[in-house]
Amino acid sequence: MEVQIEANWKSILKDEFEKPYFSDLIQFVKSEYKSYQCYPKGSDIFKAFDYCPFDDTKVVILGQDPYHGPGQAHGLCFSVPKGIPIPPSLINIYRELKTDVDLEIPDHGNLESWARQGVLLLNATLTVRAHEAGSHQNKGWELFTDEVIKKLSQEKVGLIFLLWGGYAKKKSKLINASKHYILTSGHPSPLSANRGYWFGNKHFSKTNALLDQQNKSKITW
Repeated sequence: MEVQIEANWKSILKDEFEKPYFSDLIQFVKSEYKSYQCYPKGSDIFKAFDYCPFDDTKVVILGQDPYHGPGQAHGLCFSVPKGIPIPPSLINIYRELKTDVDLEIPDHGNLESWARQGVLLLNATLTVRAHEAGSHQNKGWELFTDEVIKKLSQEKVGLIFLLWGGYAKKKSKLINASKHYILTSGHPSPLSANRGYWFGNKHFSKTNALLDQQNKSKITW
């Protein structure tokens, strides 16, 4: 099946694209986009991969579902295009960045610059129906993105996986912890963060310290 995705990833995932479940998934997605308003736009579905080639990936942040409001989702977890109000979870990410690495909080929520530095901003499900959170879950996307995580774990060394919240933490079973780094905390959503499960995790400074140890360039958050 012909999938428009960055060449590096296309080679790594070529067997996956040929599996029956993926063919069924693509047919489902095409049908949904034809019948309903869905996000992100078709050309952005694989943007996380396009901005962050397999060979360049150093850090992986896992989200669950794309944003389902107008104009929000653009293929990168937790990120929204410039000009779109910053969502609550991302506000809390920025607040932690401010206290952790003294980052001046941006006036936008576009995390494309992270992706271009080797941060794979991967949602478990890559599409969603407008205003219906989770509407494209359990249709095949999770099989695909689990395979992405497995490939990264198997074929690379020294990656830093940031697993925020219960859903992301379950993905740790796909990662070889003897050759990669796994940092976990509560989710940055207000519900979790305000209970004390997010703030103070220092994941951004810890990530850069681990990259520094490996003589890899640090992320400019």
